[in-house]
Amino acid sequence: NLKSQISNHKEMAIDLLKRAGWFVVFVLVQAVVLGRIHLFICATPLFYVYFVTQFPRNYPKWGILLWSFMLGVMIDTFSNTPGLASASLTMIAAIQPYYFELFVPRDSVDDLKPALSTIGPLKYSYYIITLVLLYCLMFFSLELFTYFNWVQWALCVGGSTAITLMLIFTFESAKLNR
Repeated sequence: NLKSQISNHKEMAIDLLKRAGWFVVFVLVQAVVLGRIHLFICATPLFYVYFVTQFPRNYPKWGILLWSFMLGVMIDTFSNTPGLASASLTMIAAIQPYYFELFVPRDSVDDLKPALSTIGPLKYSYYIITLVLLYCLMFFSLELFTYFNWVQWALCVGGSTAITLMLIFTFESAKLNR
């Protein structure tokens, strides 16, 4: 019993370190590279939302909320978007565990991770498209709240959703081919 507890703690520590590493990578990539890209003045890649969509089935809901909020705070800090990313990511984090359950068979393993390889291309596509679209809807609704221009809002939501999904599916395909 003691061996299994020690093994459990090791696994949790390794998971925490991996997640912290990915956290830093997503913040740096967004702050240094992706945050400076604005295609056609409306499409910005928001690849960091992928971090929130990848929590496994059994991950504590409070942990997902905490990681997501902290990621949002860091993105907001480097992108000069006070509260936009943190509010939007926290909303996605509140939805993610419940939404992921809709795509998982009841008899599947407890630590199942959302990926093309684990739940299949069709289910994963529905899962990721919905979460990214919800994120972009929330983010750009908050950003354009003071002067609401429907056309600009729709272009930002559509363009950013499309470019973000392109990055996510490219990343997932690369993971499959490893």
